[in-house]
Amino acid sequence: MIGRHKDDKVVASVAEALAPLKDGMTILVGGFGLSGNPEALIRGVVDRGVRDLTLVSNNAGNLGKGLALWLRAGIIRKVICSYIGGNEDLHTRMASGEVAVEITPQGTLAERMRAAGAGIPAFYTPTGVGTIVEEGKETKEIDGRRYLLERALHGDIALVRAHTADRFGNLRFWRTARNFNPVAASAARLSIIECDRLVANGTIDPDDVHLPGIFVHRIVHVPEHENAFEFRTVRKRG
Repeated sequence: MIGRHKDDKVVASVAEALAPLKDGMTILVGGFGLSGNPEALIRGVVDRGVRDLTLVSNNAGNLGKGLALWLRAGIIRKVICSYIGGNEDLHTRMASGEVAVEITPQGTLAERMRAAGAGIPAFYTPTGVGTIVEEGKETKEIDGRRYLLERALHGDIALVRAHTADRFGNLRFWRTARNFNPVAASAARLSIIECDRLVANGTIDPDDVHLPGIFVHRIVHVPEHENAFEFRTVRKRG
């Protein structure tokens, strides 16, 4: 296991946090669209100059922001995601063959990472039976219903955004920004956390810990974020 097994896992900079990153790695990144993105770590990966990455995320950014920075930098060779939607940066690179794309149903994607973190090698699910998702996968009938065998999804590194972290790595996420972040952290050999607030050990109430520090290896404190959003919806009066 890569990481720091001690009470203080805080590093001084994004560059130091990302020092183990190498070409060809599989990177799990939390976030849903632009919500819960580890913004500084995403930029730091581009600055580091690595290439040929396999990216696992819900939808690889949008509107040129978030993980779309990696697509525009040309550092991704494959994306495993559940949703492309309006992400033109991914659409165009998928169509040209520049980036290979594996579509996985959203719940299956989350469960594959959760399974990796829990030490479960594979599981059966009915999601995707009879669709293109079934191609090349083992199937099994259980109680008269057909299921697909889906394998756990491990990563070399996870990049995660937390709202609050203590120095050991106990984490609390902010509302919907929780999304894929906890399961991504649990599924990687090395989890790197970008936190909005850094507090002393013992400060976070145990009932408020969304992910225990045993899954965390490096923490970098980033108090300022853009917190970009995709579309603003407001209620009209009258």
